Parts: sequence; structure tokens; C-alpha cells
Amino acid sequence: MAHSINSGFSAWLRRDLLLAYRRRGEAASPLVFFVMVSTLIPLGLTPESARLAEVAAGMIWVMALLATLLSVEGLFASDYQDGSLEQLLITPQLLPMPLLGKITAHWLTTGLPLTLVSPLLGVMLSLPAAGYLPMLCSLALGTACLSLTGAVGAALTVSLRKGGLLLSLLVMPLYMPVLIFGTATVNFAVDGLNWLPPLAILGALFAASVALCPLAAAGALRLTSAN
Repeated sequence: MAHSINSGFSAWLRRDLLLAYRRRGEAASPLVFFVMVSTLIPLGLTPESARLAEVAAGMIWVMALLATLLSVEGLFASDYQDGSLEQLLITPQLLPMPLLGKITAHWLTTGLPLTLVSPLLGVMLSLPAAGYLPMLCSLALGTACLSLTGAVGAALTVSLRKGGLLLSLLVMPLYMPVLIFGTATVNFAVDGLNWLPPLAILGALFAASVALCPLAAAGALRLTSAN
């Protein structure tokens, strides 16, 4: 049983990573969006370092949230269109584990690159040096939460032709705590405060998301297929 559960997770993780590699241009879209929009902020706001430093953490986090939201709509879309999702739903494997593999692949191709490139954007936005480590830690946990939560919304809207707007409406309220505590982690560090408490809350949100979101996404997909 344990081997079957692990094989379901690893098989779909490898499959989605391979598909992302074959569709490198599509997979890179969130990262390109993240970098391009972040570079426009000094042009549209102000080039002054002091002003940019005040909003750097919040702007980086908002851009990371929007970039993740941009990509999460396609988490199940291609599988739904080619019939792979229907085959997944009728397999004897425990459904949340393959879904967790797909979500992990989504984070590895979206959330992790966003996290790794964030220090470069921090330099561009004059983020103080004290904020870099907290930003990396908070984005690593936070983007994982965004992928997990977004998977539930993607599962609910997978059968809709234009479900992007509905997906945004569904998941945006759930994204707000992640955005609040992710930004707070960086701002606490920049202000010389202890940034571990908001990071710990992010960790708790991540643990709850890992436990609940694959189950909720599985239920949503079964409900969608039944209709």
C-alpha cells in the first residue's frame, strides 16, 4: 500500500516535470511576468531608493502571488482536455497523492524559480540586506501554499471554458493570509524585529495546506467529473 501511494506521487511528479520541460516557453511565463512587472515598478512609482525600499517587500510578494495565479489555471486543464484526468480519477490509487505530485511539480516549475530570482528583484527595488533571507524563506513556504490552495480552485473550475475569472474570485480570499504574513516576515526583518513568528504562521499555513488541499482538490475533481 505504501509503495502504491509513493509510486502514484512520484509518477505524476515526474510526468508533469517532463511536460513542463517540453513546454519550457509556457512554463517560463510566470517567471517572465514576475521579472518584467517588477522591473516596471521603479519606472511607474519612483526611482528613489528610500521610497522603493519601503514598498519592496509588498510589491515582490504581490507580483509572486499574481505570477502563481497566472499559472495555476492550467494545472489540470491539459489533463482534462486530453482525457488523462479521467483516467486518473478511475485508477485504484489514492487520488490525493497523484494530485500532490502534480502540485509539487507546479511549485518546482513556478514557485521555486520565483523564490530563487527574488533576491535579484530585491536589489533592483533597494530592499535592505536584512530582508533577503526572510524573503527567501517566506517565498519558499508561501508559494507552496499558493500552489496548494490554487489547485483547489483549479479543480473546481477545470470544466469551465473561461474559468480564469472565477478561479481568481475563489482563491484570492484564501491567498490573502499568505500575502499578509509573507510580507510581514520581510518587513519585520527590515525593521529589526523578530521575523520568525510570522514565518512560523506561514509554516502552519503550509502544513494545513498539505494536509487539506489535495483532499479538497480530489473531491472537487470527482464532483466535476460527476457533472
